[in-house]
Amino acid sequence: MNGVEQHPLEPFTPEGARLLMLGSFPPARRRWCMDFFYPNFQNDMWRIFGIVFFGDKEHFVDRAAGAFRRGDIVRFLEGKGIALYDTACAVRRTKNTASDKDLEIVAETDLDGLLRGMPSCRAVATTGQKSTEVFTSHFDIRPPKVGESVAFTLDGRELKLYRMPSSSRAYPLRVERKAEYYGNMFKAEGLAD
Repeated sequence: MNGVEQHPLEPFTPEGARLLMLGSFPPARRRWCMDFFYPNFQNDMWRIFGIVFFGDKEHFVDRAAGAFRRGDIVRFLEGKGIALYDTACAVRRTKNTASDKDLEIVAETDLDGLLRGMPSCRAVATTGQKSTEVFTSHFDIRPPKVGESVAFTLDGRELKLYRMPSSSRAYPLRVERKAEYYGNMFKAEGLAD
């Protein structure tokens, strides 16, 4: 059994963030192509963003470098008010993979504290099964179906939880179809046309 890994990134919470997107935990560093969230070049999150907002899945991709354009992604997220983090801040990998099913959560993220630090946030999107399970268990709400949302409250503040399909290539859905789910959520939250 491997040792405990602490989360390698700080929460990305731009000023005035209106949407918080939560994954489970980053892959091992050897799988990173950039120092940011969804860093594995095989992960489709930044291709999904490219399709939804620019009609081009390569918009944030630097093909020559085999990487994503981190600076462009950060500026875009800051402009839109989209925050990113994960539901686990410490894990143990039961196998040597990046798969959620092989993650044992040692410490969950302080979700209440994270959301309290973002007073403009009105919606949360979980980007996979494990993050959805952690979030819905913490707030004692029923998990919505993929692409749907449920309401929840924190300190009297009404929020929505959206359950999104995983951006991992292991999730059996074409990137264009995943982008439809994400696009619908971004539109519902006034972040996309």
